[in-house]
Amino acid sequence: MSASVVIAGAGPAGLVLAGELRLAGIDVVVLERLSRRTAESRGIGLTIRTVETFAQRGLLRRFGDLGTSDQGHFGGVPVDLGVLGGAYRAAKTVPQSVTETVLENWAVELGADIRRGHEFRSYREEGASVLVRVGTPAGERTLRADYLVGADGGRSTVRKAGGFDFPGSAATTELLLADVRGIDVRPRMTGELLSDGMVMSAPLPGGVHRVIVGERDAAPRRRGGPPSYQEVADTWKRLTGDDISHAEPVWVSAFTDAARLVSQYRRGRVLLTGDAAHIHLPAGGQGMNTGIQDSVNLGWKLAAVLHGTAPESLLDTYHAERHEVGRQLLADTAAQGRLILGGAQAQPLRDVLAELTGYQDVSRHLAAKVSGLAIRYDVGPGANPLLGARLPHLELTVRGRAVGSTALLRAGRGVLLDLADNPHLRRRAAPWRERIDIVTATPRGGGAPLDGTTAVLVRPDGYVAWAGPGSHHDLPTALDRWFGPARRESRER
Repeated sequence: MSASVVIAGAGPAGLVLAGELRLAGIDVVVLERLSRRTAESRGIGLTIRTVETFAQRGLLRRFGDLGTSDQGHFGGVPVDLGVLGGAYRAAKTVPQSVTETVLENWAVELGADIRRGHEFRSYREEGASVLVRVGTPAGERTLRADYLVGADGGRSTVRKAGGFDFPGSAATTELLLADVRGIDVRPRMTGELLSDGMVMSAPLPGGVHRVIVGERDAAPRRRGGPPSYQEVADTWKRLTGDDISHAEPVWVSAFTDAARLVSQYRRGRVLLTGDAAHIHLPAGGQGMNTGIQDSVNLGWKLAAVLHGTAPESLLDTYHAERHEVGRQLLADTAAQGRLILGGAQAQPLRDVLAELTGYQDVSRHLAAKVSGLAIRYDVGPGANPLLGARLPHLELTVRGRAVGSTALLRAGRGVLLDLADNPHLRRRAAPWRERIDIVTATPRGGGAPLDGTTAVLVRPDGYVAWAGPGSHHDLPTALDRWFGPARRESRER
């Protein structure tokens, strides 16, 4: 067996999955066709939920001084993210190259085997294994794995090789993007709507500016490579009247509003994550962040199945939970695309939405959507409002010490928070103590979101699987569902 899991693609989704699997002690090989890490900025923002997730794994300090902001938008309509409160803020100008560096270093430190210059070619399933054909600098090789995961982007070779259905809509328009040095343009962080299109600009580290231009009704072109910078500069001048042709391009690219979502995130021993599973207009920088969350959802489940502590059916919850997130993602980005690119016809909609954001409930709803905090999984019925939602950062006292709930998830294990010093609860959970941490804690400061809640079972991805009181399932049922049946000898102790 070459590895328990082979991952195709060393972008953010693939690297996060590699790290999550190594936290659980799973052997993993990551295949990356590029011989060296890209320096392209690509995705430049981290949503609040991604920042929280990185905090859960102790990764935030590796980013250094993050530039955070409460300024967000939905389709160019400003949204105040500050209404959500909480311990973390969105990071607005973190280049994807920085994110990938942090994630790769983390995964390698944990023992992930990242093989650059190795390109996935094809695969076939053979019994309980997947045989993966790989192009390497030394010629073609075959790896054997228990599972193969495609994290190889919107043109995923794994998805195509596996015959995954990828329905959706074809591109109708094209936008151009460039990261440049040597210009001084005013920030247009949420985009500026002009009579003939849209422009966006944002400062990046190192004296670089990101500019995006989109002319109304610009049909997508068949391209053999990226557009020229001159094409970007000419479009910018037509739309704004300003000349930026003298700038030094660092990276130039084009993207469209094509939107597709795989029908299945899993086919047998092959799974997809990130852009391999969903493509869409990158409105609001949702794509990379959604891919990271895909992988955090998948990692602990795949590890539990490979360890034999959970049945293979646990992997079905990956599709059930993340396919719905993908569906909402495509709907939200399509709506934003109409607002951003709809011209004068869409102005009444923008005006109405801007008026509605003056209502706190609407503002909170949209802020939660674009921040990744609105996601709620079906973990079973019950009245407790925490069920299925992510557990926000809480300040706790554990054995006389101040501890944040986020830090309790650093090891990538489930956590049962006993908030009422209940020995009966701890005895009921004891048969699962090899798979979860049982922590007796007292909330510091009190108040929401723990009002009336005496215990919370948190999955390794930070989502609440059970809460008492208020869950219709009892604790052992929830533990069995998400962490597998207790071992017989543990039950008999």
